[in-house]
Order: sequence, then C-alpha cells, then structure tokens
Amino acid sequence: MALHAHNAQDRAEQMLLLSQRLRGLIKRETTLFKARTPHEAASFADEKNTLATTYRLETARIARDPGLLADAPGALRRQLREETLLLEVALRDNNKIAGVVRKLTEGLVQAIANEAANTRAKMSGYGANGQVNRDGTAIAITLNRQV
Repeated sequence: MALHAHNAQDRAEQMLLLSQRLRGLIKRETTLFKARTPHEAASFADEKNTLATTYRLETARIARDPGLLADAPGALRRQLREETLLLEVALRDNNKIAGVVRKLTEGLVQAIANEAANTRAKMSGYGANGQVNRDGTAIAITLNRQV
C-alpha cells in the first residue's frame, strides 16, 4: 500500500498521520505486553502490520527521492521529524518488551515439551524382561521463532 499524495505538503501531512497512528498502536501493544495480555493485541495486529508496511515503503521512497518532501512547509517537516523520533522510541520500547514476552513463551513451550516427554517415558510400558521401557524416544513439538 502506498500513499497517494498530490504534493509535498499533502505527503508530509499523510506521513505525519501515518506515523502518529502507527505509534499509537505500537504503544498500545507495548502496554498490553507489559500487562501480560499480549493476546489482546491480536485485535489490531493487521492494521499495525499494514501501517508498518506502508510506513516502511514510504520512508524508503522518500530516502530515494528527498524532493518528495522538499516543498513541504518547514514547520510541517519539523513536526514530521519529531514524530519520527517519537516513533523510534516507541519501537525500541516495544521491541524490548516483545523480546521478554518471546523468551517467556519459549520457556513455557520448552517446559511443556519436557513434561510431555517425561510423562511419555513414564507411560512407555514394560519390556520383555519385565522392566519399564525407557528408550528415550523424543516426542515431536514445534516452536516457531519467527517474529
């Protein structure tokens, strides 16, 4: 998705609104992560991802062609720069807490996998010699580490 701006001022105004909305969603997600309710962020994940993709594409376009914003009023460009800095701070905070949540989740999955393996080993039955079979057979579990 790309912005459809009529001129530099329009592009700057759209980028400002895009940045503000994206920052608001990221801060909301960070708050939910800190409150240990990350599942609630799923309700706006699609919007956040769409805005982030648009933001990435537009900032790359502007980096390639700075003239796209050159004729925007100076005050608007300064406001856009300030908003960009605020967005970067929000992203850093979000990334930090998301890493903590990810580690906790991975630890929980590992604990469940270990418990399942232990339970399976205990329930493996008896062998021909009357001893409990403990063949160490692993069970399958999948952990997706992609963000």
